[in-house]
Amino acid sequence: MENIIINGGRPLYGNVTINGMKNAALPVICACILNEEPCIIDNIPPVSDIEILLDILVSMGASVQRLSKTSVEINCKHIIPCSSTNEMAVKLRGSSYLLGAEFGRFGKASVFSPGGCSIGARPLDLHMKGFEALGATCGFKGGRIEVESERGPIGSSIYFDKVSVGATANMILASVLADGVTVIENAAREPHIVDLAVFLNACGANITGAGTSVIKVKGVEKLHGCRYAIIPDMIEAGTFMAAVAATSGKVTVKNVIPKHLEAVSAKLEEAGATVIVGDDYITVESNGKLKGVSIVTQPYPGFATDMQPQFSAMLCFAEGTSDVVENIFNSRFLFTDELNKMGANIKVDGNHAVIRGGAALSGAPLFCHDLRAGAAMVIAALASEGESTISGIDKIERGYYDIVGKFEKLGANIQKKEVKTDEQSYTSLSV
Repeated sequence: MENIIINGGRPLYGNVTINGMKNAALPVICACILNEEPCIIDNIPPVSDIEILLDILVSMGASVQRLSKTSVEINCKHIIPCSSTNEMAVKLRGSSYLLGAEFGRFGKASVFSPGGCSIGARPLDLHMKGFEALGATCGFKGGRIEVESERGPIGSSIYFDKVSVGATANMILASVLADGVTVIENAAREPHIVDLAVFLNACGANITGAGTSVIKVKGVEKLHGCRYAIIPDMIEAGTFMAAVAATSGKVTVKNVIPKHLEAVSAKLEEAGATVIVGDDYITVESNGKLKGVSIVTQPYPGFATDMQPQFSAMLCFAEGTSDVVENIFNSRFLFTDELNKMGANIKVDGNHAVIRGGAALSGAPLFCHDLRAGAAMVIAALASEGESTISGIDKIERGYYDIVGKFEKLGANIQKKEVKTDEQSYTSLSV
């Protein structure tokens, strides 16, 4: 196993290039199941979640050919529905998209309850409600979610009681080949929902309204292959932007869509950083004199829950008090115990955290509970004096490609170190 070792206190300078968006690539890869022709997907991030999903498709009978580290050709013509294994599906949350894709093409789907990060309840009740509206019978058997309809999906009107990215994506997947028209109301507006719709339309689907709260899908008879590039990862970009503000320095974040980062940019400027926006880049500069701000996580275009831990870490180094309200997930403040071990002053009450910044943080042994929490710990360690050791970094590598190498090129003193199993166990227990 490996740990990340960081000796903090160094400002960051230079340029960093952002990879494709994991949360966009996962549903797009599953969407290939709907297609009997091969598709080439470019700009996929070479992270573990993507590798696991590709392995799942191969195990189901798909042909997956690597063209480069970030490009893959997928042919699902001979894929066998309902054949994903429990052991593989439980490794990532993105396996839930197999439900919509399998049901959309074959009229039946079966997937073991998805895994992913432990950040709070993420029930699939909205997904089930949507599948039932499309004519399916849904249930659980042996820990697997089963969706089936003898007639296949039938176009319908679906209204979500609350915004759900996963449920919105699954309903798009399920209705692309449906008989009739499907209208999804109170739909998620996230960029990765738009990316999924654009990809499917490039394959011959008829989807309108993606990016708004009402999405209309007119079912088509079949899809055709295409070549498509995944959008840049706004969460990876925002993570580097927050790290620059916390550590001071000046970094240009390249290969981004600035509009996707408007909420992040606005909060950084409010906190006292300088943000310069270009066509496909954002430069962040900070003199280290940050001030506290208030953050409330909301569905897009609000402040993303996936950026909350990173900003919470950054705000530990800001003067004054910051209020952070987490409205999306009910267990997303677990990482604050780790930051408090470094000397931070964070008090959590339910979904509300009060961060009293300005104290000097020092390095400590840290354990990563989930993907974005791990990124928050990296930021805190980079901005603190002394050495920090972060264990459980497989969580970080689920969504960040070469995070150590990228920060090292910006001037950070950061490295990965292999540790023995007994040493790793001691580190985890000691935190």
